[in-house]
Amino acid sequence: MRIRPARRADLPLLQDIERAAGEPFRALGMASVADDEPPPLTLLESYRRAGRCWVATDPLAATDPRVATDPVAATDDRPAGYLIADPVDGAFHIEQVSVDPAAARRGIGRALIDHLAAWAAERQPTPLTLTTFTDVPWNAPYYARIGFRPLRESELTDGLRKIRAEEAEHGLDRWPRVCMRREP
Repeated sequence: MRIRPARRADLPLLQDIERAAGEPFRALGMASVADDEPPPLTLLESYRRAGRCWVATDPLAATDPRVATDPVAATDDRPAGYLIADPVDGAFHIEQVSVDPAAARRGIGRALIDHLAAWAAERQPTPLTLTTFTDVPWNAPYYARIGFRPLRESELTDGLRKIRAEEAEHGLDRWPRVCMRREP
């Protein structure tokens, strides 16, 4: 596996990853999450230009039957996951981290998060934050296993409160959510 900055040509693939990563939510009765549109190309491009969009490539993805017939995509440089992040109140907030289910359970999500942590530490030691579903096994329980802790309401920054309000407007509060933080 290799982590690298996203390229412009990767962006439509990131949308495909997002769609595929949403499908498992359907089995949990969260069809609106599964059906949610991926980030628009213009938004992904803004993260890419800002230097806050990374992809993880997976040599095993080249054997995926969905890409095996595409000679350009069937390489070990095809993104299998991605992460985008924003600076929020002295932390780097993971806006999205998604892994193609065809490449799941290979440590790709964790590697992307660890890459962000190392990248952030080069600038100055800074925590990571994210918001996530509490009861989805590959969400809050997973993040807790890799060093994130839930934040109490009194610990939320103004920026995290704003993010949570936007998520609520988008309908994500139909299911329990939590803000989490990982120290540098």
